[in-house]
Amino acid sequence: MNHNRSAAAVSLLAAAAMALSAYSNTHATLPYAAGAKVDCGGKQALTASGSTAQANAMTKFIDAYRKACSGQTLNYISNGSGKGISEFLAGKTDFGGSDIPLSGDQYPAAKHRCGGADAWNLPVVFGPLAITYNLGSVDSLVLDAPTLAKIFNGTITRWDDPSLTALNASMPSEDIHVVFRSDASGTTDNFQDYLQAASGGAWKQGTGKAFNGGVGTGAEGNNGTAAAVKATEGAISYNELSFALQQGLFAAEIKTPASRRSLRPVRIGTDTVGKTITGAKIIGTGNDLVLDLSSFYNPAQPDVYPIVLATYEIVCSKYADADTAKAVKAFLQAAIGPGQVDLARNGYIPLSPDFQARVSSAVDAISSAGQQNPE
Repeated sequence: MNHNRSAAAVSLLAAAAMALSAYSNTHATLPYAAGAKVDCGGKQALTASGSTAQANAMTKFIDAYRKACSGQTLNYISNGSGKGISEFLAGKTDFGGSDIPLSGDQYPAAKHRCGGADAWNLPVVFGPLAITYNLGSVDSLVLDAPTLAKIFNGTITRWDDPSLTALNASMPSEDIHVVFRSDASGTTDNFQDYLQAASGGAWKQGTGKAFNGGVGTGAEGNNGTAAAVKATEGAISYNELSFALQQGLFAAEIKTPASRRSLRPVRIGTDTVGKTITGAKIIGTGNDLVLDLSSFYNPAQPDVYPIVLATYEIVCSKYADADTAKAVKAFLQAAIGPGQVDLARNGYIPLSPDFQARVSSAVDAISSAGQQNPE
């Protein structure tokens, strides 16, 4: 990479961080964070595992928990949403982190793990998915969902393919090197949901935590795919934005049907991601706060970034022992309170005040055997 392009990468990194930080400031500096209630106590060392997309946010959450509750901490292993769910269901962790909620037979399995109590999916933060790339001669790349689908299913294999030159003035004569998540990944599931919903039928490979494109090289975790893109000329992948920022990667601008009409592709930034998450709808019942993100993928407005995931903590509504229940509740109170401050600087979108109040109500309802557990 030449010096000018390195400088451009730094400039892009700074612009994205400032843009998302500005978004945080537009929300009245998160009024709920000041004097947030954290009822400390219980188990001194919690364990959790799962989503790599939320790993950088989790660092902030753990720091907020330690500051609020001296002597208490959480050990979080960032090993992918699939493992986060399976380890929680097996009782190996106190809660799991996942970019997709429980589904199907996972609900009865979770109820068994929770001693007959329901498990809840609690969204704690939103993260934009950046389409990251490494092209030595390209500082700006425009893509749309049909073209992305054809890249990630192997239909398009060259950067100078006519579909790409139609979106970009000039493209290099190079092979495309797809990098995908090799582990069971909620990030992959969200990305494939987007491709299926927005590509106009170009993506027929389906959805799920396993990458179905049948092309490319696998890497583990968001950190692994981001590092692979940085190290590989001609590479492209999908990363939660915080990992793209860490590596100083370039991110493609995305054309949506609405932005095509305005002739302006959409880049990750203050307004574009902020407007996306206003479309999140709770479809779960009671305190199981499962979200419907389908409105994200084909936005009606031209300036809405379409690829954003919500990341959950999957918890027991009622724990077998009071010490675990009290500590899990305290950790989550810290995470959705002071832990939300400055998340935007790390490439995440903090909870809006209204949404935070809904999650807070659910967190406060977590209890232990013998306690009442209102929904």
